[in-house]
Amino acid sequence: MDPQKEARTARDQAAPPPASESQALLKEEARREGGEAPAAALGEEADACADGLWALPVEPAERRPECSRCSRPQKVCLCPFLPMHPLHISTHLYIIQHPAEESKVLRTVPLLAACLPQDKCKVKIGRRFSEERDPELSTVCRKSGTLILYPGAEAANLEEFILDSPTYPSTIIIIDGTWSQAKDIFYKNSLFRLPKQVQLKTSISSQYVIRAQPTNRCLSTLECAAVALSILEKNNHIQETLLRPLRALCSFQLQHGAQIRLSKEHLLKNGLYPKPMPKNKRKLRKMELLMNSVKI
Repeated sequence: MDPQKEARTARDQAAPPPASESQALLKEEARREGGEAPAAALGEEADACADGLWALPVEPAERRPECSRCSRPQKVCLCPFLPMHPLHISTHLYIIQHPAEESKVLRTVPLLAACLPQDKCKVKIGRRFSEERDPELSTVCRKSGTLILYPGAEAANLEEFILDSPTYPSTIIIIDGTWSQAKDIFYKNSLFRLPKQVQLKTSISSQYVIRAQPTNRCLSTLECAAVALSILEKNNHIQETLLRPLRALCSFQLQHGAQIRLSKEHLLKNGLYPKPMPKNKRKLRKMELLMNSVKI
């Protein structure tokens, strides 16, 4: 045999078959054995199988059973710190809650609602409200006996206002959310400019120590409601009763690894603020006002 022809024959015998032929051989072998060809050798077929995994349903993580009254996990239920029966009040309370607050674990509104009669405490969740979307809230905002608790230059002191008001307030509205969220809700809903705007002038510091506040005077929604209802109902016992579950919540969290969150005002005044000062002039001005204890 010709030496060159013999060499070509040897190379042809040693060379592997083309990829398509190799895949066909593997499939045929798998079919005969009743098995499946290796995924790496099946190319597009393996990719198609992998793509199919994305269509499989994802099982949601199981949530811990919650207490039907305080909305806390049953293992850390706060019902022992709630009043045995809902507090007897004549004031109607409307909580306007930003949607982002609804999913937070350490929110205070469920504790507040658990202490009050259902017909006296209503929670409205949303960012935008109008007469068409919520006729009930629109009617409430137009009544002369309705107040909205939101601080500002035009807000009257609640205690002073009720002394001079010809109509004693029957309803109070409180916005629940971060300060920026509350500001957005207040200024972008014309309904909330209809009631008389009031604010609290109190020297108490927030006891909601596991959540940071802008200033030492800022109170949580539950604390605002506790102080306001005590004033309107002329009953200091209401404030103490409403604050009891909040103290228990903070105490439990601190015992299990949570830390006391100091206000931004305190951190700035004591040189402990962990972030660099903002370059934006408006934000920088707010920081300076906090440091000088000026209301913003």
